[in-house]
Amino acid sequence: MKSLAEFVSLHLEDDTTRLILNKDKWPETDVEMAVNCIESRRKLRGKVQEWYDIPELVFPNRISAEQCSSSATAGYKARLAERIVTMEDNEARWKIADLTGGLGVDSWFFSQKADAVLYNEMQSQLCKAAEYNFGVLSANNITVVGNRIDSDNIHEVLDGFGPDIIYLDPARRSSSGKKVFLIEECTPDVLTMKEQMFEISRHILIKLSPMADITMVCGRLGNRCREVHIVSAGGECKELLVWMDREWEGTYSIIPIEIDNSTYNIPFTFTQQEEKESRAAIYQNGKDIPAGNGLFLFEPGKSLMKASPFNMISSFFGVSKLGRSTHYYITEDRVKASGLCRFGKVYLILETDRLDKKSIRKVSEKYRKAEVTARNIQIDTETLRKKLCVTSGDDAHIFGLHSDVYGNLLLCTQRMLEKDLQAH
Repeated sequence: MKSLAEFVSLHLEDDTTRLILNKDKWPETDVEMAVNCIESRRKLRGKVQEWYDIPELVFPNRISAEQCSSSATAGYKARLAERIVTMEDNEARWKIADLTGGLGVDSWFFSQKADAVLYNEMQSQLCKAAEYNFGVLSANNITVVGNRIDSDNIHEVLDGFGPDIIYLDPARRSSSGKKVFLIEECTPDVLTMKEQMFEISRHILIKLSPMADITMVCGRLGNRCREVHIVSAGGECKELLVWMDREWEGTYSIIPIEIDNSTYNIPFTFTQQEEKESRAAIYQNGKDIPAGNGLFLFEPGKSLMKASPFNMISSFFGVSKLGRSTHYYITEDRVKASGLCRFGKVYLILETDRLDKKSIRKVSEKYRKAEVTARNIQIDTETLRKKLCVTSGDDAHIFGLHSDVYGNLLLCTQRMLEKDLQAH
């Protein structure tokens, strides 16, 4: 593989189409494999930087590099699996079976916490590549197997290994390549396998699409769902993780996580019943919202928005909601605003006005560059942007939002970072 690694390193920034067209120039090199490696490594740059930095690794399938977990999310899963299995014994030695191994990123991160990992993948090319890559990475506690997993053969595949936890990332495409959305349409079908899996292991950890409906998923999986983790990184909701516990019967907890580099920011854990029983304070301060006087607007991050604890955000953080259906929050407390930066975006309100033609004209004359957001008003973001005649840029952000007390408002704001708020 050394010559392939050298070729990949030498041509990493080249046009891969031209490399394929000119492959006869390098008869000693599998150029198609090299191109897969080049394009895969490009996708791994910044995503799984540890693997990008090792040119000897091989990647036969560029789609797997696109779909694999990032270092941030894989690291979180490994930490979560360790907590699950060692919750009753911190010194316990444990094993995990990754039934949908793919590129192997999750298995590799699991191997850094677990004593033994079983990597299973039904695509033989990925299996061969994973076995080679794990050797390069000195991940000697990973066993590679290649089996199609279903309810008929899962005992045969796993009984000899005896995992403490089973991990799956079911494929969300049919055999024809069409996207599927119901959990029973994914491969493998967790619903038909879960009882057999529970006969083998107490714990099951399932990775699902960030678009999945939490209530629907947990309703189909049943009352052994113990926790649902909503994982966001880089400003995007990346995945849902459902922990199922054979010995659990009851309500599941929802845990939103905002990952910033290697920091896992968890604001709070809650149940849907707790959210229903919570009440949000609605912001009201005289006739107008004061501006330019240390008032901050909080926009919850992607994991909080997906989790939807909109009343609990108000009560837990001690901030006021702008409107019952407008999920933005107001605080005058700079210390609170600083802390909220870990769970979303915080803006300093520079000025505010009623949303009408006059205020739009005034703001458009003052702000030539700004980001724009419209929420819970009669027009969408793109329409408001056109009316304001602004282009993207600068650190200004203009919001068109509805307030239960003040009606439709136009808020001109400036994005604040935690370090900026702590500096004063």
